[in-house]
Amino acid sequence: MEPSKAAQLLVEKQMKVNYCSNCSQLFNTEVFIRHLTQTVTQETDTFSSVSCKRCTETLKNIQGSERPHRCSVCDKSFTTLSYLKRHKKLHQEEKPHECSVCHKAFLRASYLKNHHQRLHSGEKTYKCSVCDMSFATFTILKLHQIHTGEKFHKTHKCSVCMKTFFRLSHLHGHQRVHTGEKPFKCSLCPKAFTQSTHLKKHQRVHAGENPHKCSVCSKTFGFFSDLKIHQGVHTSEKLFTCSVCNKAFSNSPRLTRHQRIHTGKKPFKCSICRKDFDRSSDLHVHEKKHACEKPYKCSLCPKAFIRSKFLRNHQRIHTGEKLHECSVCNKAYVFYSELKKHQRIHTGEKPYECSVCSKAFASSSYFSQHKRIHTGSQIWRRKGNIKRKCPQ
Repeated sequence: MEPSKAAQLLVEKQMKVNYCSNCSQLFNTEVFIRHLTQTVTQETDTFSSVSCKRCTETLKNIQGSERPHRCSVCDKSFTTLSYLKRHKKLHQEEKPHECSVCHKAFLRASYLKNHHQRLHSGEKTYKCSVCDMSFATFTILKLHQIHTGEKFHKTHKCSVCMKTFFRLSHLHGHQRVHTGEKPFKCSLCPKAFTQSTHLKKHQRVHAGENPHKCSVCSKTFGFFSDLKIHQGVHTSEKLFTCSVCNKAFSNSPRLTRHQRIHTGKKPFKCSICRKDFDRSSDLHVHEKKHACEKPYKCSLCPKAFIRSKFLRNHQRIHTGEKLHECSVCNKAYVFYSELKKHQRIHTGEKPYECSVCSKAFASSSYFSQHKRIHTGSQIWRRKGNIKRKCPQ
């Protein structure tokens, strides 16, 4: 065998790369797929321009979107059975290689090394072509580019709420929100979930695991991704801007929820009373009211709650813990919402404006009271619970 041929085979075996016989170049899998797509001429549906048989078969699978092998756990589909088998290992419970920074676990040491280099090494290799900002992962870059106005092809559309997705597996997972299907059941309690990741997050409630702690307010989270989203609350950097009112947000999901104020979209409907909600989490909480289900009980008083978050917030009343401190006057509060309301004293912000008389208010409760003046309905004064009628 020629030395060059032997070297080529050795490299392929060690690096797990793909060799294209059409142009005699080596590629990793991702670049190889992109290379093949560019090699085939757009004017014809044939694959005659690719001389390599392996290239041709691979490209046929890609171009034809033939992914007959579907994972029963997460609905992701694959072109070959071997890819599916390799993917299924990701769902195995035993993941011996744990990240020392965020505690995420992996099946292989190589996955852990790749994870650490991308997220914790400080390297940001994915650069935005519009503003030159750099990001650690391609996914974060895509989220950022939504802010800059670049369009991405989300070809998989939900027929109920018209939301679009990059992957078919993501669409399948989303559609369970509308169908009510919850195939992922907890083995410790009757709860069930639409997605496997939601089940994993829930199981940490039973285990008491919340390893990811916010360095600002000490709030803890079961997943590092949840902590990263939460940390946007404390930073002044808000990259996601609403095109209607110019209000800015620290992450894309918050912007999406906000935009429903302008569109009026409420895609999540209660199957019992037909009430609509703009967030699936709000619908989930509402449905528990019909079932009178309050599984989270306070150990210090008889109160019970429909969500663990509500219980944690309530328990601070007993402990007297006040994590949220005003940076101006150092006054501290139990809840972050109370701090935000207090800070309006210093900023003079009055976000609640009456559409009838243009009077503005710092709090939603005062705004609600004021609106009754125009409707002529009765209101209650808090002091002494004195009932009075609004002036005509």
